[in-house]
Amino acid sequence: MGASCSARVLYVSCASTTNGTGIWPWRIGPSTPTVGPLPLETIAEASEAVVSPIGRTLLVQERSFEGSTVGKGTIMTTRRSFLHGAAVLPLGTLLPLEDAGSPLRPITRQADTSQAGRDYFEELGLDSFINAAAPYSSLSGSPMWPEVIEAMDYAMARRARMKDLHDAVGKRIAEMARSEAAMVTAGATSAITLGTAACLTGTNRDLIHRLPDTTGMKDEVIIQKGHRYSYEHAIRNCGVRLVEVETMGDVERAVGAGTAMLMFNYSQLDRGRVGAEEWVEIGRTRGIPTFCDGATMLPPIENMYELVSFGFDLLCFSGGKGLRGPYSAGLLMGRPDLIAAARLNSAPNDDTIGRGMKVAKEELLGAMVALEATVAFDYETDIKKRREWVDAISREVDKVPGVETLVHYPKGDNHQPQLRITWDESRIRLTPAEAKQRLREGDPVVEVHSLGLTDGHLELTAWVLEADEVEIVGRRVREVLEAAS
Repeated sequence: MGASCSARVLYVSCASTTNGTGIWPWRIGPSTPTVGPLPLETIAEASEAVVSPIGRTLLVQERSFEGSTVGKGTIMTTRRSFLHGAAVLPLGTLLPLEDAGSPLRPITRQADTSQAGRDYFEELGLDSFINAAAPYSSLSGSPMWPEVIEAMDYAMARRARMKDLHDAVGKRIAEMARSEAAMVTAGATSAITLGTAACLTGTNRDLIHRLPDTTGMKDEVIIQKGHRYSYEHAIRNCGVRLVEVETMGDVERAVGAGTAMLMFNYSQLDRGRVGAEEWVEIGRTRGIPTFCDGATMLPPIENMYELVSFGFDLLCFSGGKGLRGPYSAGLLMGRPDLIAAARLNSAPNDDTIGRGMKVAKEELLGAMVALEATVAFDYETDIKKRREWVDAISREVDKVPGVETLVHYPKGDNHQPQLRITWDESRIRLTPAEAKQRLREGDPVVEVHSLGLTDGHLELTAWVLEADEVEIVGRRVREVLEAAS
């Protein structure tokens, strides 16, 4: 049993020192300190609330405490060394931790800021670069909105029942997106796998546990030939077979007893022969769920509203690109029954195809706030500014004889202005691939669009550029072309 005490108590809030029912306090007194779990209700009655942890730093507060019981417990070696000088700690002392499992560093009166200016990328030998391409996953996506970072910091210092948080965040996102239901996924590709799984299994847990074994299930997904792309592997993860079609007649003939889903790739809208509304209508008529991949369609937010209005049963969007949310997050939205099925196919449920597709509480909250920020964002003003930046780069590159530039807006995408740069290779002895590589090898490094997405042309955008990078990009491209002239 614990004993009544009248002493100063040092409260330490940290994941490694909590047991789910209370927070381990250290009672500082003239006798040997005792350690035990103090009920959270009791702590709440103290003069102030206990401070939450931030990263690996323990935030320590000194409190006066009388008449409460502190249960006895075992004092670990690291705690014993901590307690050795704890009686002299001032209010608000910060204790930075060593690596997990190692002893605490010596106590100081201030936070250890020796790591604050540490350049981790430089230590690892990683070069910085200017992203004049797009928020590709390979280039770490887009910079997050400041409010997203704040939301993730908020979530980091708090516990959550993940089902409840999923429910609440999904409801808020659905309201903002004008959809019936929604969930946060581990990226848009994860959303494709989970959405496909939902169409196969529904909420039948026996079927959920069997995937990717589709024996006895519908196992065909119809997709247009012009919509085929590398991300369809996320569909095939579920054990299905893709059926390729071109015309509406092909679709009518392909639909059968084994058809589980109709897949539509909106980023390649102009490469297909069947439009979005026709695709949705045939799915509705034949009772087959339709899925639209709109991963790269944001911003503007109106694109999301338009895709939702078409009536697709499921839609997905990337969270770390145009949405400017957590890099590894995505959104899946649509029919409530299919979203419920997708949730059952995903973490934290075990024995599911999506068990490894965890979404942290920080990402859940961050994705929600990213959508809030996107809804409120003045896209028209921003796109005008970025067009001006692209034009400025174009003027600089046009100074090189034999070069031609063209600003265009790709169809079916996010309407970001894109600069295409071509040249007479008899005058400038350089291929687009070589120019791209030299931009990568220079100082500073400049990344431009993947040639596989631009029909082999050298192209760039100002989508994720900063204002002070515009002049640098124009100069670097001009210098590379002039050097080969």
